[in-house]
Amino acid sequence: MLRPARDLLQNYLLWRYLSDGLALFLSLGFFRYYRLPHAFTPLAVVGWRFHVKPLLPLLSGDGRFYVLALSQQQVRLLHGTRYSVDQVDLDGVPQALSEALRFNDAEKQLQFHTSTVQPGGKGDRPAVFHGHGVGQATEGKTNVLRFFQQVDNGLAGLLSAERAPLVLAGVDYLRAIYQQANHYPHLVDEGIAGNPDQVAAQDLHQQAWRIVQPLFLHTRRESVEKYHTLAGSGSEQASSDLQQAVRAAYDGRVDTLFVALGQQCWGSFDPQARAVEIHDQPRPGDQDLLDLAAVQTLLHGGTIYAVDPQTVPADAPLAAILRY
Repeated sequence: MLRPARDLLQNYLLWRYLSDGLALFLSLGFFRYYRLPHAFTPLAVVGWRFHVKPLLPLLSGDGRFYVLALSQQQVRLLHGTRYSVDQVDLDGVPQALSEALRFNDAEKQLQFHTSTVQPGGKGDRPAVFHGHGVGQATEGKTNVLRFFQQVDNGLAGLLSAERAPLVLAGVDYLRAIYQQANHYPHLVDEGIAGNPDQVAAQDLHQQAWRIVQPLFLHTRRESVEKYHTLAGSGSEQASSDLQQAVRAAYDGRVDTLFVALGQQCWGSFDPQARAVEIHDQPRPGDQDLLDLAAVQTLLHGGTIYAVDPQTVPADAPLAAILRY
């Protein structure tokens, strides 16, 4: 089972171009490794599922965002974190204005009148055509708005469960029109100006990060203040009790979770009996309960802040804001 990992020792290119961190996931018939721009504390965990908490700063709610790069000729949706950016496949979303209007019969329809008598009975007047086609429609604000409404409808399915900020990249007048079409509640007011068609994804990522980073810091501060307010009032919606947090995370009741990096709390959880056991030292079959709470929070759409232990807003390795 360990052979694929041992073989990496002979992988010259891997060690020559290694990033700040290396993560390996290994089981019978499965092996993945990732070179990541994040430094990890050395750790090996053996269990019945993969331990992913050290990776959460790359994935969690204080670093995920989207960039929608718009022009009349191209649409791109980028998914970014503090350290990476990837392009999202936009199946079902029109990629250009001409594509969006190609089958729009209403825009290409011609109205035709013929053989009508002129006033005074002086005979028939010639046929009259009036209307417009796609070539003219591409220049009209109304048709651009229709295009962006189709884009917004297509993105609705992709982003329906998201709370990550969305940054628009495009010339000013197109961004203004898209804001009229938009229904995604987390669209950021500030955008990236200019035609993005020839701008690399990495460059858009850097510009967008400068916009969203202050938002993340502000949102985190608000979450810390909310936790202290709830905890100070004795509300049951704030908890730093590990057993309660694990059960609440499994039930999907954790809205926001602060969890300490570099620490483990070993134990077990029986979902049927809803029993949580905490052990001073890891026993066979144990798992890191902090990792379990974080994974369950993530799976149920909660926000995770994987932070240094001294940054957790409680004298505990985790702090949770509960939905109810």
